[in-house]
Amino acid sequence: MRDGVSGSGPGVTPHAGPAARPLARPVRRLRGWGGVAGMVAACALTASLTLLPLAHGGPPSSSPDVAGAVSSVSVPAKADGCTSPEASLRPSGAGGPAIAEIKRRGRLIVGVDQNSYRWGYRTADGKLEGFDIDLARAIADDILGSPDDIIFRAIPTNQRIAALNNGTVDLVVRTMTINCARIKQVAFSTAYFQTGQQVLAPRESPITGYDKSLAGRRVCSAEGSTAYEALVKNSYGAVFKDEDDGGPGDKDRLTVSNQLDCLVRLQLGEVDAVVTDAALAAGQAAQDPAVELKGGKPFTTEYYGVAAKLGKDDLVRRVNKVLDGYRGGPWMTAYTKWLQADLPGIPGPPTPKYRDN
Repeated sequence: MRDGVSGSGPGVTPHAGPAARPLARPVRRLRGWGGVAGMVAACALTASLTLLPLAHGGPPSSSPDVAGAVSSVSVPAKADGCTSPEASLRPSGAGGPAIAEIKRRGRLIVGVDQNSYRWGYRTADGKLEGFDIDLARAIADDILGSPDDIIFRAIPTNQRIAALNNGTVDLVVRTMTINCARIKQVAFSTAYFQTGQQVLAPRESPITGYDKSLAGRRVCSAEGSTAYEALVKNSYGAVFKDEDDGGPGDKDRLTVSNQLDCLVRLQLGEVDAVVTDAALAAGQAAQDPAVELKGGKPFTTEYYGVAAKLGKDDLVRRVNKVLDGYRGGPWMTAYTKWLQADLPGIPGPPTPKYRDN
């Protein structure tokens, strides 16, 4: 197996170590619900793990060559506004400059998370696994012929777009929401998962959801996330912006670079709630049963897509070709394996939308 950590790829350095792994099991309670000791180290290391290559796990549990069974929707292109950001380029297996460069290199370089339980995370033995990891491997398998011809690089939430635009990675497969602002900065595939924003808080908290119960409460979100954008639009009186008054202390208590840091702060008692994607929050609640999703259901509707640098149309079309096949069988296999226990009742992937042009 070709390994992205062994030094055989360009710019590859060893992983920072097992302390950066997320907690896959509930941590010991402190102050009733905050498991602090193990998470303090994770919090410090999360901030430092910018664009580090990651080790491989095993190959995906299912083959990506199953014929797609989901019909598509055509959406007219709108030059004067953004009405359907999820609409992407038509799928194609044809080559192009981006595909040629990946084949010349012999590796697909993908920006991922290693701290999001069930999506992209390290197991106790250091293996990188999750729903997004399986999808990334399926893309590598289609382009290069092996799911192991891949280099994973850990990217904080607020560095996903920068990593694409500066050429650090070919793709980002990291629970990245497609929206009108982002399609001006990067190119997205068709949607591969539907989610929405939700509030995560301690079970005994009086917070009831994304509503007036947030008034006066300290709420954490990731910098550059759609959760932060939602709070900017309507915070319900929550305190969610860090104030830099020139004094001592952590200026990133409420807006952090990685979502895991919000869970850390919640466990430490430094914040009262977290706003994040329901899909990520469900994984965090699975890590720590002392917290739960509030409000019953997400208060927005959002879609995850695979992101590439603008102009790499051949790569976007190739990813859409992979997704067409992935929706036909491997998607449900991955969902059942990684997400069903924490996100039950999802019948399948979202229907792909394509632009007319």
